[in-house]
Order: sequence, then structure tokens, then C-alpha cells
Amino acid sequence: MNDASKPVAGNDLDLEAMLAAAKPAVAPAVDGQRCGVIAIVGKPNVGKSTLLNALVGQKISITSRKAQTTRHRITGIRTLHQTQYVFVDTPGFQTRHSTALNKSLNKTVMGAIGDVDLVLFVVEAGNFTLADAKVLSLLKPGIPALLVANKLDTVNRRAELAPWLKSMQERHPFNEFVPMSAKNKGDIERLFGICEKYLPEQAWFYAEDELTDRSEKFLASETVREKLFRFTGDELPYTSTVVIDKFDEEKSKNHGRMVRISATIVVERDGHKAMVIGDKGERLKRIGTEARQELEKLMDAKVFLELWVKVRSGWADDEARVRSFGYE
Repeated sequence: MNDASKPVAGNDLDLEAMLAAAKPAVAPAVDGQRCGVIAIVGKPNVGKSTLLNALVGQKISITSRKAQTTRHRITGIRTLHQTQYVFVDTPGFQTRHSTALNKSLNKTVMGAIGDVDLVLFVVEAGNFTLADAKVLSLLKPGIPALLVANKLDTVNRRAELAPWLKSMQERHPFNEFVPMSAKNKGDIERLFGICEKYLPEQAWFYAEDELTDRSEKFLASETVREKLFRFTGDELPYTSTVVIDKFDEEKSKNHGRMVRISATIVVERDGHKAMVIGDKGERLKRIGTEARQELEKLMDAKVFLELWVKVRSGWADDEARVRSFGYE
């Protein structure tokens, strides 16, 4: 590790000094392309999906305060100059409830961590919990790891981060520290510069203009699920999911491109079904309207979205049904 990447001792570290300490040496100029896979890992709700969307420059991973918002390995692609960054957003590692769904999510995290060029370990700046420690224990030796201290904008006394950064270095031999906010454009640009030197010199994996390896059908399912979580708040259990029954593209003289989508919201109890539908169907209608409007922007198409709600009791603890709903 470069001395410049180690935290500065003492409690009087101001933000400028802290960022200077985390700043890497300038990577040497190379001929040809760089490309590599970067895993974004951390406990639930530390801002991994927000970070991925900021890095890609477009929303491809849904965000919500609700735990388990991200349930799949989602690849985000960003090509800048001669370097292609392939980011992998993972579910937050689950330490509560050993359901079939949670086992599937954790398997996805484990698979993503083991075969990458670089790991971004995301934590809330100044905090470290048992859930963070569980994820940290999964990091593989020999794979470079950066400590991304996210949500820096919420830290009031930033001088206190110095001893915290020192304690984090004692927990794991991080290659560098990156105190930042995923909502700060300057921080995102700085993170690209830090990541670049860890990626091997090799041909790009994807076309220059690709943003994700996920299909529009998958993005439709995720968009509906995000609105479902947003409009039901903490009332609806995390076990609800969305299944796309039909995804058809049609030619249209008036709209250029038209997509018809039929989706089913799956819940575990009749009471949950009533909650999703709402009084006189108003909540379900709002979920559908917001999802349709976002999908039209995402797909640059006219979208017709039809939503249904069905009860499938105990699906989240049924391995066969979990797989049938698209979980690994």
C-alpha cells in the first residue's frame, strides 16, 4: 500500500487532508484498453444501488429504504476514455432469517465477490456494525479492496473519521480509503480515477454504449418492485416480489416503439394483497402509473402496463418457487 493511501493519525484531520490521504498516485499512461470487474458489496441499505446508478450515469438498480431492495446480481457498465468499468451490484448480505430467499441472496453475494478484479466495500462513514463485519469476513485474500466510506454528507464531525479510518485498516488490509457521497458528482469522478489502476490491460467486454447486461424485461420487473416498496412503506413484508408474465414489443405508427407488459405482484397473505390494491384500487393504480412513466423514459417507448396481485403463501421459503421466480 502506498503511504499516501493510509489514514492520517490524530483527531484534527479536516476533510481536505483526509481526501488527500485517500488520493491514489496517478496511474501511468498505457496504450490500449483497460477492462475489469468491480464488485460493490456491503450490508443492506448502505447505498450500494445508489452508488451503482451514479457510476453508470443512469438508473439501472432500484433504490429503497426497505431491506433487500436489491435481490439480484446486476451489472452496470461505464466506458470512459480507454477504460471500461464493469460494476456488479449485489444484494446486501443477509444475517437475519434463513429462508430460501435469503440463502439465494447470500449465494449471489458470495459468487460475485470471488471472481472480480476489485472490491468496493461500502459502509456508512463513521459506522461499523456486526452486519458490516459479516460482509467484511467474506472478502477474499489477494483481491484488492477499497473502503468506500459512503454518506459522508451525513457526518457532522468529520475530524472523528480519522481514528475510525485507522480502526478500519486494522480490520482489513484495504488498499485505499475513499470517503465520499454517492450523490456527489465530484466524488464519483474521483472514484473512477482510483479504480482505474486496479483494472487489467485487456479488451473491453461490452460495446462502448452498453449500460447493463440485464434485459428490459428484468428492468421492468425491478421498476414495478421499487414502486411497490415505495408506496407500501414498511407495511409490506420484504417477501413480496414481481413476476413478468408478458413482455411484447409492437410496431407503432404513432409512437415509434410500443411495449405491452403484464406483471404479477406476488404476496404471501390475503391481507398483503388488500394492502397492495388499496382503497378502491387506488394504491395499485398509483404503483402502475409511476412504474409505467419511469419505464417509458428508460425504454424510450410507449408502455402499456397491466398489474395483477396474487397470493402465494410461503413462497420465500420454498426453494423451487424461489427459483421459479427468477432467483439464483
